[in-house]
Amino acid sequence: MTSQKIKFGLVGCGRISSRHIAALAAFRENAVLTCVCDLIADRAAIKAAEYIREASCRGKGSIMKPRIYLNLDDMLENEDIDVLSICTPSGLHPIHGIKAAGKHIHVLTEKPMGIDLPSADKLIKACEENEVRLFVMMQNRLNSTVRLLKRSMDKGRFGRIHMLLSNVLWQRPQSYYDQAPWRGTWEMDGGAFCNQAIHYVDMLQWLGGPVETAAALTGTLGRQIEAEDTGSAVIRYKSGAIGSLNVTMLTFPRNVEGSISVLGEKGTVKIGGMALNRIEKWEFETSDDDDLLAAESCYEPADVYGYGHTAYYSNVLDVLGGKAEPCADGPEGRKSLELVCAIYRSAREGEVVFLPDDSINHIDSSIYMTR
Repeated sequence: MTSQKIKFGLVGCGRISSRHIAALAAFRENAVLTCVCDLIADRAAIKAAEYIREASCRGKGSIMKPRIYLNLDDMLENEDIDVLSICTPSGLHPIHGIKAAGKHIHVLTEKPMGIDLPSADKLIKACEENEVRLFVMMQNRLNSTVRLLKRSMDKGRFGRIHMLLSNVLWQRPQSYYDQAPWRGTWEMDGGAFCNQAIHYVDMLQWLGGPVETAAALTGTLGRQIEAEDTGSAVIRYKSGAIGSLNVTMLTFPRNVEGSISVLGEKGTVKIGGMALNRIEKWEFETSDDDDLLAAESCYEPADVYGYGHTAYYSNVLDVLGGKAEPCADGPEGRKSLELVCAIYRSAREGEVVFLPDDSINHIDSSIYMTR
């Protein structure tokens, strides 16, 4: 280990932390995971050992085992780290990020960056005031298929965009929610839109541009949770285009599709597969060199997470090295959260919500129950 390596700490050693550990291991020449924190000691120890195992496979030389903490305050007080990777429940992301920023530590938070806009704004402000970076894990923006689509849109190949359509047809059994008491709760998680489908919400607003209105229906149809397991939303963009998002965690018997389609006057593209990994339709009025890349940009991920975490960490390291701009920072991460809040307000009140709207700033269990 050299002094030039960027030192990371990780808080939250649950399901998603393995993606962060694998990504950090892939960049062992430039980054090192020095410490991990979790309320459960055995879980933290497992992830520390996982990092050693992963990093050892990526190069020669010894790897120091990450130190283990049961309390984030203790870790931040005793460790000299450059970046804190936050993999805790969504409701804790702003709290943990603000603590790190107060120690002048850069913040990398899993999606979403929070479950309400006031706490997200406090996190953004804390990072700005302490002059640290805030990275929000919107890794699907870096999928090879999505990058190709975005480039075609930036080139204007679609002409006027008419519609953007997205489907998230996944399966999360009751046992998934029962694994952790915070899952599916309004206080810490939100429902299918805020958790599982947040990347697709991000795709719709990132690709389609500013949103003018949102209308939605949600329901808790098959899982014993507070929040929704199923819903549909329709949005109108300021450009006049219309977007839609259909989400369910009840697909039988397993995940079927995570897709987005863009329909324009001069082109149609659908990216589907399990998680935006396969271009299923690619047709434009005029040809372009990118047409030859459509087939080879496809890939087969092991699961819905894909391989975007590693690409995102590459971007983080480049940004901290002064070589790039962030793929998704705090203000960018806030946009998808704002749209989710608008979707929830519309479902609750049965009306079209205009954005921006100060009244959509909080996901609260007493007002978002839709059963």
